[in-house]
Amino acid sequence: MQRCLGFSLDSLVPPLGFDWVTGRTYTCGMEVRLKPETEARLQELANRSGRAADDLVEDAMSAYLVEVAEARNMLDTRYEEFKSGKVKPIDGEAFFENLRRREQELLKKPAK
Repeated sequence: MQRCLGFSLDSLVPPLGFDWVTGRTYTCGMEVRLKPETEARLQELANRSGRAADDLVEDAMSAYLVEVAEARNMLDTRYEEFKSGKVKPIDGEAFFENLRRREQELLKKPAK
């Protein structure tokens, strides 16, 4: 019988996760494979900070997932605004031409 963190896997109900690839549940967390150089950098940071490498990976993934969720939400919101007509598209070439023109005007102004 497999054991995780001192608990029998059979005693942990409901399972903590589901592996969509294999269709199995898991309770021991996830195994992450890193390139050797990435793992070395992680271990060096863990040694220097006095924190466990697992904790550093957990913190990094947690922050990354929050960022991805925020970006996804922003993109979904903007797409819905565009689809509903609340936001109008602009011509990319015209935008950059206007930006270049404004930049040239600013560069022509004398410095104060």
